[in-house]
Amino acid sequence: MATHTYACVYIDDSKAEIIDSLEVVTLSRDTPVRKYAEQNRLPLHQWPDVDFSAQFDVGVVVSFGCLIKENVINKMPHGILNVHPSLLPRWRGPAPVFHTILHGDTVTGVTIMQIRPKRFDVGPILQQELYEIPKNCTADELGATLAVVGSRMLMDTLKHLPERIANRKEQPKEGASFAPKISSRMAWIIWEEHSCDYIDRLFRAIGYRIPLKTMWMGNPIKLLDFVGKCNVLFTASPCLSAVPGSVHYQKESNILLVRCKCVK
Repeated sequence: MATHTYACVYIDDSKAEIIDSLEVVTLSRDTPVRKYAEQNRLPLHQWPDVDFSAQFDVGVVVSFGCLIKENVINKMPHGILNVHPSLLPRWRGPAPVFHTILHGDTVTGVTIMQIRPKRFDVGPILQQELYEIPKNCTADELGATLAVVGSRMLMDTLKHLPERIANRKEQPKEGASFAPKISSRMAWIIWEEHSCDYIDRLFRAIGYRIPLKTMWMGNPIKLLDFVGKCNVLFTASPCLSAVPGSVHYQKESNILLVRCKCVK
């Protein structure tokens, strides 16, 4: 999904086009959406220095990361929409795609909702679409796919906005979960605590951004590649050990085998 984006939209129903006027607000001066806006000569604003004197019909935020005050939301007749890459209330928060992969979800999706002040991702749902996650999918791949799904859904929502708002549904209280930001602390592997399946999900969730790390002979090292799960009988050879963290170099395949936590 595009990051740090807040768009103010004027909708002209008298024309074939859905959007008549678009202005872009960003938190950072170095984002892809800002560069796109500059290349296409769209009016740009740097948050929070935004002039809301112009009349817009609706706002749209994607991964914006800032709470917007109620008086700003109320300036727009249709409020402000959020394109969120999860099936809310599942994975509210800043990193839904990463936690979707990390926790082994098999189904996710995109939610178009109206934002509310004071809390993130709790507003009423205007539209939702399910997406079955392919096996071995990475967070990067999933995010790219959901971005395309979300852009299509957003245009469809804007096209039928009054109807979507009239039929909006409040989020259920059951099933809510939080997706906090990813950090380098998450990249540490503890062989005694982490199973091979967990390490696989962790690598697919954050490994392309933050190298996984572990301790080797008292020193921290980075693990740059994860080959996958190997079903090796550690008791079948004296060179292999059943102790988590035990290492064996398999010369014929040029692979380093590491014993993970045993899951019964």
